[in-house]
Amino acid sequence: MNSLSLARIGLVKVISGLPAMKCLLAALVLFPVISHAALEEVAPGLLVSKGTCNTVILRDGDAALIIDPGDASVLEQIDVKKIEQVLLTGHHRELLQGLDRFDRGITRVAAPKEEQELFETPTSFRKWHPRLGDKFSVHGSSYVRPPAQPLKVDQWLADGDVIEWHGRAIRCMSTPGHSPGGMSYVLDDLIVLGGVMHDGAKMTNWFDTEWDYGFAKGLDALMASVDKLIALKPRLAVSSQGPLIQNAPEQLSAFKTKLADFRPDYIRGYPVNDLSKRGPHPATKPTLAHYIVQVSPHLYMFGPEMAGKNFAIVIADSGHALLLDCGLFPKLVLERIISDMKQHVGLKQIDACWISHSHGDHFTLFPALQDHGVKFWTMDTIADKCENPRYYDYPAMIGAYNAGFEKAKIDRVLKAGDVIEWEGYQLHIDWMPGQTEFGNALWLMLDGKKVVFTGDNLFGDPSDPAQNGHECVNARNSAIIDEGYLVAAKYLQKLQPDIIMGAHGVLMTEPKAFIDRYHDWALRIISKYKALLPGEDYEYGFDPYWVSAYPYRVDLTEADTQVVQVTVRNFHDRPQKHRVALKLPPGITAEPQVLEGTVAAKSRQSFPVTLKVQNRASQPAGVQMVPFDITLDGRQHGELFDFILMTRP
Repeated sequence: MNSLSLARIGLVKVISGLPAMKCLLAALVLFPVISHAALEEVAPGLLVSKGTCNTVILRDGDAALIIDPGDASVLEQIDVKKIEQVLLTGHHRELLQGLDRFDRGITRVAAPKEEQELFETPTSFRKWHPRLGDKFSVHGSSYVRPPAQPLKVDQWLADGDVIEWHGRAIRCMSTPGHSPGGMSYVLDDLIVLGGVMHDGAKMTNWFDTEWDYGFAKGLDALMASVDKLIALKPRLAVSSQGPLIQNAPEQLSAFKTKLADFRPDYIRGYPVNDLSKRGPHPATKPTLAHYIVQVSPHLYMFGPEMAGKNFAIVIADSGHALLLDCGLFPKLVLERIISDMKQHVGLKQIDACWISHSHGDHFTLFPALQDHGVKFWTMDTIADKCENPRYYDYPAMIGAYNAGFEKAKIDRVLKAGDVIEWEGYQLHIDWMPGQTEFGNALWLMLDGKKVVFTGDNLFGDPSDPAQNGHECVNARNSAIIDEGYLVAAKYLQKLQPDIIMGAHGVLMTEPKAFIDRYHDWALRIISKYKALLPGEDYEYGFDPYWVSAYPYRVDLTEADTQVVQVTVRNFHDRPQKHRVALKLPPGITAEPQVLEGTVAAKSRQSFPVTLKVQNRASQPAGVQMVPFDITLDGRQHGELFDFILMTRP
């Protein structure tokens, strides 16, 4: 008999006199972990299986209760006659994607009541025509990850409910933050806490906690849940991902400290609620045109009465003009402004409107300007987001604004580095990401000043040393900080502008120190994300698009086949192996259905997939979901991402 076996015998004698639950929990801490492939025994009768998530198994004779079944690989790992109960910590697909393999005549499923609609009507949260106010979305981009098909749940659980199973009491604790209605399960001083925290006092990922446009709603919910768990002083915690969490009280306390330290750098770097209350900028002068103030002899913008709206304009000596973004106000106001400017400031014709980035609020006046003969310019990385916004799962696409049109045709597609000769000026076009990957900057020498138009990348008052100017952090904008705000900051440091013209009527003069603070903030928040997210490359926990489809919305109502480009991204500095399986609805096939291969270091690769309707008559009308079941370098991530398709009989 080996020393481990002898040690186990001794420990069994020590704890054998305790009640069953105390015995279980004492053993949970005292017994060494035994690893059998993907199955770990953490105490007699309690095991953890590692698949697409950590599955917790309670055994009693030939019966079992399971928390988060994942891909159901646990069915091949345990030998019991019946799985009587499944508890779910939340709606995320990787926690439950194998439930259809269970015998639902025997197995009862219980899930958080707060997420009932996500289980019962999952495709309601994948919109063909997204809008800003869609539930569980960030300006139209959904942040929930429900099952592809409705899931039958036998029991809905609320905070404080107690589940009795074979003499064991399991208490339900509502712990939202990683999921809108996430639930933790408490067994004396053991907690199964879902995605609330990962081992190492880290977040499971960032994108599941991003519930609004940079106002920290999800983050605040997560912090409140961590406080609740700290109060329990658990000895051990099981997360949905990663290793078991030893020293749980210390880790939870450290996690709370990290989140509290992170929050001030996450929220905007200027007083966003004061933006619409500011008075006239001291560098501007009023004009006789309604709402219009003058910045310099040839540069005009909206005054404080129209704070937050998009309109800035350069008027050349000839009377020809270039508009810099135009949106969020009525057509009648535009007509009045144009008329006034023709009468009072020498405007004759608006030649073009340059669009700073992909968000629709910067060109909601598109049809009205077309009526005036205005052409639309933007960079090549932005154009398709304007012309085919439904092909993307990004926030704030033009269709989300109910502006009366769903797409905008770009007349002149520009490239980074282009220099345009216009009315004696040289207009420089450069890629400038930040708030979103899909942005560009336009700069020129105007009235003796270097003026740069930067869209939504930074706002604020450069004279206030407390402000660093960054706009909202939102991963769904395709906005990895290293590739976004940090690039923008370095660009501005190199450019050294005299005036920054932000969108939404924000004028920033003497910005040098402001730009430096902006740069320092970008470096700081990158460091904080790296400390908060697990793994060697934080981007996998930040970016919700590292496997994606173009188009995101696939229309199969008119044709039997469509080609989708599936893109796999590698953030590592080494090659990455992938296996991506498309989980298709009945009657739809894909060629290939499984993508297997290698993506080179620090790169992305796209693969064409042909979708085909095999039996149109059997297809339901409406939206259907196609999850990607993802494995990277042998690690199962499960059905993290998806795209949608539309069919009809």
